[in-house]
Amino acid sequence: MRSIDLNADLGEGFGDYRLGDDAGLMALISSANVACGFHAGDAAIMASSVSLAKQYGVDLGAHVGFPDLQGFGRRRMQIEPATLAHFVTYQLGALAGFARSADYPLTHMSFHGALGNMAAEDESLARPLLQAVRAFDPTLIISTTSDNAVERCARELGLNVACTFLADRAYQANGLLVPRGTPGAVIHDLEQVSQRVIDLLKNGAVSAIDGTRLPMNISSILLHGDTPGALALIARLRRDIVESGVEIRSLSQQKVR
Repeated sequence: MRSIDLNADLGEGFGDYRLGDDAGLMALISSANVACGFHAGDAAIMASSVSLAKQYGVDLGAHVGFPDLQGFGRRRMQIEPATLAHFVTYQLGALAGFARSADYPLTHMSFHGALGNMAAEDESLARPLLQAVRAFDPTLIISTTSDNAVERCARELGLNVACTFLADRAYQANGLLVPRGTPGAVIHDLEQVSQRVIDLLKNGAVSAIDGTRLPMNISSILLHGDTPGALALIARLRRDIVESGVEIRSLSQQKVR
């Protein structure tokens, strides 16, 4: 039976502020990308997220972004690549520390928001960031959208890659995400998100925002934890995946490479 990972971005509160139903989502997914304190998250939230991941047997991943709490990591920042590489190491180390304390493995990482979009567009940025990941832990799986600079550079560097479909985000004809703020960039309608996932599972392709068909060979389906109605969406996607005859398995249980 074919298998696929069901993933969500979690741990994105800060201090007394909480965003999304992390406990509810963690019970339904097979892997989680946890904010590491730069775009969201803090020490208490990271510790709680690791505990929840261990409780539910969910793969634990680091969600690495710009140092932009106010903008939730979704604003483009012009920072030297060498400094950004240090920021990557810093964030990986933060979450890995909590994982070690909980005796639970860190399995993967992904780039968040504007940092992820910029790295996906530019190999000269993606490469030093991924070199920092490799220096930290060469066994970490790189979770990224398919056919972009991050995927290409990660494979060149010998890192394992899991290509991910962002179920609630629209794609451009070139395979990159439609920028947030553009009408239709974020998909909120449950039925539309569901049909996109079914289309992908059935046909191995999805439609870009302009109707272009984009073939995708993916290992994971991701939903943003801060998307309104995320819990209902994840529950629906679980049903869609199972009814499509596909098994839900975490990234670490798959032979990603």
